[in-house]
Amino acid sequence: MTSSTYPAWIYDDSPIDDPFGYGERAVEFLRRLKHPKAPGRAFQLDPWQERIVRRVYGPRHPNGDRIVKTVVLLLPRGNRKTSLSAALALLHTIGPERVPGGEAIFAASDRTQAGIGFREAANIIREDKRVLAATSIYDAHNSAKKIVLNRDGSFLEVVSSDGKAQHGRTPGFVLADELHVWRGEDLFEALTTGLEKTDNGLLVIATTAGRGQDGTAWRVIEDARKVARGEVKDASILPILFEADTEDDWKDEALWHRVNPGLAHGYPSLDGMRRHAKRAERSPIERESFRQLKLNIWLDKSTDPFVDMAVYDRGADPIDMEALAGQPCWIGVDMSTTTDLTAVVAAFRHPDDDERFVVLPHFFIPGDNVRARGERDGVPYPAWKDEGHLTATPGNVIDYRAVERHIRQLADLYDVREVNFDPAYAQPVMAPLAEDGFPVATMRQGWVTQSPALNTLERAIVAEKFQHGGHPVLRWNFQNVAIHTDSAGNRTMHKGKSTDRIDGAVATWMAVSRAAANEQPTPSIYSSDAWSDELAYF
Repeated sequence: MTSSTYPAWIYDDSPIDDPFGYGERAVEFLRRLKHPKAPGRAFQLDPWQERIVRRVYGPRHPNGDRIVKTVVLLLPRGNRKTSLSAALALLHTIGPERVPGGEAIFAASDRTQAGIGFREAANIIREDKRVLAATSIYDAHNSAKKIVLNRDGSFLEVVSSDGKAQHGRTPGFVLADELHVWRGEDLFEALTTGLEKTDNGLLVIATTAGRGQDGTAWRVIEDARKVARGEVKDASILPILFEADTEDDWKDEALWHRVNPGLAHGYPSLDGMRRHAKRAERSPIERESFRQLKLNIWLDKSTDPFVDMAVYDRGADPIDMEALAGQPCWIGVDMSTTTDLTAVVAAFRHPDDDERFVVLPHFFIPGDNVRARGERDGVPYPAWKDEGHLTATPGNVIDYRAVERHIRQLADLYDVREVNFDPAYAQPVMAPLAEDGFPVATMRQGWVTQSPALNTLERAIVAEKFQHGGHPVLRWNFQNVAIHTDSAGNRTMHKGKSTDRIDGAVATWMAVSRAAANEQPTPSIYSSDAWSDELAYF
């Protein structure tokens, strides 16, 4: 087992099995193609790319079926993954890997992105008059894009994740392009299950690193990493992961060459990378862009993050629930409209460390169409519901009574000192609690309240004094946070995009700031041995 995911086999000249010669056959087919960006020249298949092709198509089961069924190709921008992907698609459309009437699919986040790979394939065909005569290319504006081999009807077609699901298809080859920007699971699920209808389908996922850990791409890449490290044994998955580590020195040009296999062959532009790196020295946003797109470092969502999520994750140790029983507790509640996410976060000072904060978050969404809401927000709401991280209340709006009941349950378990609400939408829950004597209060969301609270929360997270138990919904909320800083240096939280949710992060700064402002209480004299009835007159 290795701790590295780096595909060293591409460079070590180790033998690659090819018992039937299908790896050699694939390489020879690609070499006969014409390069669309260098008319008259053969398709450029550099040594690192050739090794990949041989590793995909050479190893076979005794019956001749390909061993590799899924290729996860994680490449920084500019390393010609689109050209290689287009050539592989043609291998299955007009080449020796095709089957009569077989379907090959280019799939991307939208039709524009999918069309980039399609045009690359179409232009390769147009460079060879013999191949062009044997095929039909359908590429009219605003119409279905398709390449058909006239002789036996095998074809390459474009689909996109902004269209309807492709259930019912039986593709033999699927190229999932830039998976990190796909929203939802529906298209990916339709295509992968379609591939599994036959014994010899091939899925090629060709993508640059993305942001966030809540989408399809992160799940797929993380699974490929486990295969690359030997933690999971699955010969059907071929991980080809060119990525730097978050702790690597992004300014190190040796690192650039390690994770950009094309640099040794003149692409991407080394001078262009140096210019980008210069901008990155002056701008955090440019630095994050460089790390993500040029070094394939998977980032968290916000381009102006509140905290480094790698530091945040150090608070993921399991929480000792028994130790919190009866402890002082401060609650922050970020109420939403009846159709969005509502967050309740209980904050404690750690029983063994007064400077350490422990939080227990819980979330509420409407129960109707939970899956559709997850598709909209790009997160697994159904799974989070099943795991108990959020409550889906019956109907198409949040039942505020469920939020109220949860707060009452917290009061049964802990010594609740304050229940602090963002005033917006809070009255339906605040009013009944106040009538029953709960210590409710409101916290305004402007910089006067929020900026010092963010400083308190940030110090706790950076000092590794913030324990959240790895709650996935809270983590998603924190990685969505972007920070607005005014001319005086005051900070407030806001969402990076309209579909992002930060409700849990807001409720957290409310709860933690109130916990920090209240020292551990001195036991009341009323409960001490020094109390006597005579003292009641003073």
